[in-house]
Amino acid sequence: MTDSIMSKAATMEIPINSNGDTGTLPEDDSLEQAAKLQWSLDEKVGSSRGTRDLQQVMVSGPNLNETSIVSGGYGGTAEGIIPTSSIKGPAVRYNAEFNKRIPVTGLGSNMHHSSSSSSMTAEEATRGVAVEKLETMKKWGLNTYKCTKQMISERFGRGSRTVDLELEAQIEVLRDTKRKYENVLRLARALTNHFYNMVQTQHALGDTFADLSQKSPELRDEFGYNAETQKLLCKNGETLLGAINFFVSSINTLVNKTMEDTLMTIKMYESARLEFDAYRSDLEELSLGPRDAVAMARIEAAQQQYQVQKDKYERLRSDVIIKLKFLEENKVKVMHKQLLLFHNAISAYFAGNQQQLEQTLKQFNIKLRPPGADKPSWLEEQ
Repeated sequence: MTDSIMSKAATMEIPINSNGDTGTLPEDDSLEQAAKLQWSLDEKVGSSRGTRDLQQVMVSGPNLNETSIVSGGYGGTAEGIIPTSSIKGPAVRYNAEFNKRIPVTGLGSNMHHSSSSSSMTAEEATRGVAVEKLETMKKWGLNTYKCTKQMISERFGRGSRTVDLELEAQIEVLRDTKRKYENVLRLARALTNHFYNMVQTQHALGDTFADLSQKSPELRDEFGYNAETQKLLCKNGETLLGAINFFVSSINTLVNKTMEDTLMTIKMYESARLEFDAYRSDLEELSLGPRDAVAMARIEAAQQQYQVQKDKYERLRSDVIIKLKFLEENKVKVMHKQLLLFHNAISAYFAGNQQQLEQTLKQFNIKLRPPGADKPSWLEEQ
């Protein structure tokens, strides 16, 4: 009805009177009434729609995930629509009764506070470790500088060093003894290898003689007693190898464990001596300088460091003296037993005295490889 009235008004002709004024026509009233009717209908429709939307919001509240913000006014194009799910902001909830927005707090803020506290604690711990490492590096660098300075001074004859003539003589004797014992150990191992190869050759030769004794009837007896001789020599050779291996093992323990342990203590003692002389020289230099408040504080700190290094030096010096004494006693005891074993075993083997050779092993509690521990030799099968 409204559309027909508006179309009629648009096509109506407006007459003009002789004075140029518009005339008053019956259609003018109808056009004005149609416009008023259209405006009142739009107002009622909008009012009823707004009332329904307001009631729905007050009852259930808006769905924030489905709400859109429209730019350009009501009825605008779809290009101005912005989903509220993409908007970042504090979380809120609606009270349906009072239509108020209440920010959601509590758990999230507590978690943020606890994480901040833990991060601060971890940062403080890391800072403490870094400071401790820095102090350690600082002390190490200062100590290295002092020791290097002292070493250079001693090498060029400008610095003094603490000397214990008796102890240093004993240390030099120990080092010379270790070099000689290492040579004995090297030669004994070479003898073991050569003798092992000889025993293996005798073993193979005895097997060959025994085989030829079976295949050569005209030389059976000759091949037979040569095979028996090689078997006997091989058996005695394995017994002697057991004695020599025990000798080598004992010398190796004495040289590479007992003596080496004492030499490690001596190295620590020499390092402590160098540090002691470095701090002693530092204290002497400070004592010759001025005696103001700052210098006295430095002298006191140097005196404390000197006393610490002196105690360390004296303790290690005492350890070296004790270890040298016990090492000498142990060396005499071990070498007395091992040299007697080596002499008796070699003499019995080359004399062909099998009984004395076996008795020597029993005397020193030497046990050969038990049968079945590895693939048994042909001697063990006899």
